[in-house]
Amino acid sequence: MSPLEILALLGAVALVVARWLPPAARPRVTIAAGAVLVLSAIVLAVAGIRWQMLPVLAGAAFALPFALSPLLRRRSGRPAWRARWWLALPGSVACVGLIATGPVAAWAFPVPVFPEPSGEFAVGTRVLQWTDPGRPETFTADPDDRRTVVVQLWYPAQKSPAGAQRAQYLGRTEQEARTVAEALARGVGLPGFLVDGVPRARSRSVFDAPVDGGGGRFPVVLFSPGSGGVRTQNTAWAEELASHGYVVASLDHPYDSAAVVLADGRTITSETSSSGDADKDEELAAGWTAVRAADLGFVLTRLDGLDRGEAADPLTGRLDTGRVAVAGHSMGGAAALQAARQDRRFDAVIDLDGYPHGPASPALDQPTLALTQAITPGTDPRYLPRLTQALDAGTATSYRLTVPGAAHLTFMDGPLYLPPVPTIVGSLGRTGSPRVVAAATLAFLDATLRGEPGDLAGALRAYGDLTVHHPDGGR
Repeated sequence: MSPLEILALLGAVALVVARWLPPAARPRVTIAAGAVLVLSAIVLAVAGIRWQMLPVLAGAAFALPFALSPLLRRRSGRPAWRARWWLALPGSVACVGLIATGPVAAWAFPVPVFPEPSGEFAVGTRVLQWTDPGRPETFTADPDDRRTVVVQLWYPAQKSPAGAQRAQYLGRTEQEARTVAEALARGVGLPGFLVDGVPRARSRSVFDAPVDGGGGRFPVVLFSPGSGGVRTQNTAWAEELASHGYVVASLDHPYDSAAVVLADGRTITSETSSSGDADKDEELAAGWTAVRAADLGFVLTRLDGLDRGEAADPLTGRLDTGRVAVAGHSMGGAAALQAARQDRRFDAVIDLDGYPHGPASPALDQPTLALTQAITPGTDPRYLPRLTQALDAGTATSYRLTVPGAAHLTFMDGPLYLPPVPTIVGSLGRTGSPRVVAAATLAFLDATLRGEPGDLAGALRAYGDLTVHHPDGGR
């Protein structure tokens, strides 16, 4: 809760408690609590009140007449009336109970607080939009429509001045963030108001911050979000990687991502959905994965052109497109695997709990890290055999890391703002989840893209149960 919300909460509680104080203290406490509550409520209403504060204000509203009545009677000269304690006690308990639901709801659905990146670099971010002139948009009937993707970059930046405004989460503006948050909520069947705190969040990066002035070249990581996911869904992960000297390019996939706000203001919402038939859904997922894989290859081409100076850009000459990893969460992980099969410019692959949709050939030539939750034949009989097949067939050493306490949403920003229910977000904690996922990712990237010496398998085992898949099929 914000300081102002805490102040309103304390005022509401004091208003209820005042009835049980000694007579000499009741008037002062009641007047002070009422003033604090009213002023806080007015400021919150102007700034935009969160739904979690409504039960707090409702509890205070119920208590207010009973708290003020004795004071008003005393001022008018009439005898002060007070309910007998055995009548007042249930009402006070009910008001406190109603008020208490506010902080509980705020704890369950908070405004996310992003962890401070641990690397040596400050982090900048910017949003780009590119259209592929050679690829028709298959989600529309317009033969002249061409595939357009929106890409957000996180990169090592110069340290910003104290007090610099941090980047809006989920969008370039708060309005875009609200559009995206409401679309994400609809996608999982939740009313949008439940996550109204998410568009209020600020990440740890700064929009359009100057690129780090050291002159070095940064390895690149491309990222594809989950089905219905958006480019910002792994912001904490991306900022941590950028603080350690990587450039992360995360994609929105129009007509697949929940909502994509284009530069001209148009919003494209998701048109992908389950058919309810397992075989048909697998066929659909393979097609969507292929579109995503093509998006990833196209973005890498544009990043390579950006680095070579095809257009004036602050990152020209700073992107090491000879050292590139492709990553993704859920369906984005499947897209990363397919992109790596089709495009040998990708040097490493990271699959964050993604079932390998699409063809299993050709074999992967790149080292691969697959981070998963605990999976058994009982929870998903197809997942492990399919993933194991893909890793065993590869021509480079690959790794499957099962993260204890993880759930599917552990591998994105969800733990920062969703209820801490283990079956939903895992049991690693709000900031523990992104820390573990980013640390394992960094260990893999440092070894595969930077060639840093050391025992990669030993480093990965610090974060979970590791299976190593060697090129000869041994483990």
